Amino acid sequence: MRAGGAGSSLAGGRGQGRGLRARGDGAGAGDIKMTSMLTRAIRSLPSASPWAVGLSARSLSCSPQLQAAVQPKSKKTLAKNGVKNVVVVEGVRIPFLQSGTSYADLMPHDLARAALQGLLNRTNVPQEVVDYIVYGTVIQEVKTSNVAREAALGAGFSDKTPAHTVTMACISSNQAMTTGVGLIASGQCDVVVAGGVELMSDVPIRHSRKMRKAMLTLNRAKTLSQKLSLISRIRPSYFAPELPAVAEFSTNETMGHSADRLAAAFAVSRVEQDEYALRSHTLAKKAQDEGLLVDVVPFSVPGRDTVSKDNGVRPSSMEQMGKLKPAFVKPYGTVTAANSSFLTDGASAVLLMSEEKALAMGYKPKAYLRDFVYVSQDPKDQLLLGPTYATPKVLQKAGLTLADVDVFEFHEAFAGQILANLKAMDSDWFAQNYMGRKSKVGAPPLDKFNNWGGSLSLGHPFGATGCRLVMTAAHRLKKEGGQYGLVAACAAGGQGHAMLVELYPQ
Repeated sequence: MRAGGAGSSLAGGRGQGRGLRARGDGAGAGDIKMTSMLTRAIRSLPSASPWAVGLSARSLSCSPQLQAAVQPKSKKTLAKNGVKNVVVVEGVRIPFLQSGTSYADLMPHDLARAALQGLLNRTNVPQEVVDYIVYGTVIQEVKTSNVAREAALGAGFSDKTPAHTVTMACISSNQAMTTGVGLIASGQCDVVVAGGVELMSDVPIRHSRKMRKAMLTLNRAKTLSQKLSLISRIRPSYFAPELPAVAEFSTNETMGHSADRLAAAFAVSRVEQDEYALRSHTLAKKAQDEGLLVDVVPFSVPGRDTVSKDNGVRPSSMEQMGKLKPAFVKPYGTVTAANSSFLTDGASAVLLMSEEKALAMGYKPKAYLRDFVYVSQDPKDQLLLGPTYATPKVLQKAGLTLADVDVFEFHEAFAGQILANLKAMDSDWFAQNYMGRKSKVGAPPLDKFNNWGGSLSLGHPFGATGCRLVMTAAHRLKKEGGQYGLVAACAAGGQGHAMLVELYPQ
């Protein structure tokens, strides 16, 4: 079972959340009413199918070189008077791998260190020039809770360079980047390295609460008799471990279960989800084969071979995908392992500078990081709708419309989540009844959307995906001759993020 933050060992148990129930999962009167209202509104929308690759109007270039870029059309710049321009000089990531494969014996800081070293090797930036380092992660290794600091020291950065770690579920590295933007824009720093890391191959598994309490009490015992007395009270049930689950603390519902309910509420069929997932894998394979994923740097794994590409890209067929059983809402659910992102190990890093500093050091930036927003909504029924809420806000903030955007890079937690967001964005009814807006923002056209694959195929290390989205947007803008890219993602807790990326003048 695979999921964007849900897997066989991590998804344990049926979620107890209510609200927009998927078929066959039972529903209260309020649930039925809300679902039927959404369904009626969505039936009036243009059909979302087919989502297969054949519909993608843009044909990827056969050239493996990003240097063969199309000249962008001239539009207004999003620069603001009195605000420093923050640029992305470069960004890299080690290959994103399925958990339990080549990175299984490493620790998170090993992956983060490899990404940082890859960034240093590619940019040749002097370590002492870096003012600050920020990293994002979700499931923390207790030995290296501030993984940013441990990775920075291991990568050879100065011990005088401060580093801290942030966590915001699947948008943790987005938060790391925007933290860096804030430090630079405010004049506190000129050079910031931001990134993210996740190692799902070795997640912390705790003893039960009763066992932890017994062990701590035993540690304080002073005499042998006291220790023997405490040991005699330990019961077999104490040894049952607490397995982590990608579930909402507030609702006790797994993310996959929520995605299934969301797909049902927006009338997204199993076939549509499988077709979209197949599109993601096929486009990712095409981009991989054509050498377009230039942010990937090889990683020589200690005791193993050098890893040079993502290993989760596996185009299948609708027939094979159709054989899989529902992973969460059984037996009538539509979310399966094939149309969900898989548990992934990986790390990423980007070099951010003020434009003035970058030019003074002789760098040619890739892109400007412009306006960004963070949003939050109901974690029960709108857990995965972050892009729907964030997109119109960031466009309005920048004075743009959806039509002004040349490249869209959305995080794909689940195919059903993506398609539900696209339908919500294209619904006047949803905009008016849930978002307090007069009209819809519109759905991004597929020929501009995730054209080099996405999290469903490339993988989703929770803390590292944001940097991949930004760098893919920047590289696509150069390759396709665009000026504005929009990055968006959902996150646990009902949160979301969107950011505008502007191509640096060529």
